[in-house]
Amino acid sequence: MSRLTIESTVDLHTGRKIPRLGFGSGNLRDQIGVDAVEHAIKTGYLMVDTAQQYQNEREVGTGIAKSGVPRSQIFICTKWQPRPDGSTERPTPEQVCQEAHQSVLRLDQSGSGKEYLDLMLIHHPRPDSDGRAAHWKGLALAQKEGWVKDIGVSNFNIKHLEALPGPLPAVNQLELHPWCQQREVVDYCSKKGIVLQAFCPLVRIRKDKFEDPVVVKIARKHEKGVAHILLRWSLQKGFVPIPKTSSAERIEANKDLYDFELDYEDMEELDGLDQGAAGRVSGIDPAHLPD
Repeated sequence: MSRLTIESTVDLHTGRKIPRLGFGSGNLRDQIGVDAVEHAIKTGYLMVDTAQQYQNEREVGTGIAKSGVPRSQIFICTKWQPRPDGSTERPTPEQVCQEAHQSVLRLDQSGSGKEYLDLMLIHHPRPDSDGRAAHWKGLALAQKEGWVKDIGVSNFNIKHLEALPGPLPAVNQLELHPWCQQREVVDYCSKKGIVLQAFCPLVRIRKDKFEDPVVVKIARKHEKGVAHILLRWSLQKGFVPIPKTSSAERIEANKDLYDFELDYEDMEELDGLDQGAAGRVSGIDPAHLPD
């Protein structure tokens, strides 16, 4: 394995690159969100993940602008939000594209008027195959217009991915950590060249997970924190983890992953923790979302 650094990237099948580590901003709103994003960027994170559902795209844009780091050096990912369960509304591709563009306007807090998105995802595969096709065509239209560089999906299983019209998604963002490894869809995406972003890589700091004897043992072996072990596992699996925190101390700690490496035995033991759907902490199970 080549030596990883915070500047390391992964090649997308489109020819562009995505940073190997991102900062998750889920539900970090108001000044807390602004400060967290600003601090993350100043600390060295090169990617920020947000979503329309989080209602914090303006805060993310403000934090990036306040960091003083040139926009060209930052990778911004956001997610278009499908209609809620039970809605009878069926957005056309043109509507999806227009709604996606609102994210660009919210994120452009520098006043440049030249904002763009490095990556935009469909947040989940609801409501059904026809809806997903229309949503995907909408993002493809945004990409064709040039203000979205790459497009992808989130929480999509194999059936969802196979049913999509072209182009092939660049990214699939899933809950991924040792207790929830989603091996079938991970293998499928890997074979297709779809990069896997990992949300909830720190299992929401769940006490039962952070005190798991296997993880604690490996952390002691490397004289690292449990969070470091979980994030390093994600990196070495080839995923793109996006840990979230509003704590300046944790923001800094979560990126200190590059002065050690998990060995074969460590990875085998962590791989052995997989609990399938029972190991989820997000409550989102792509296998049981509508086909």
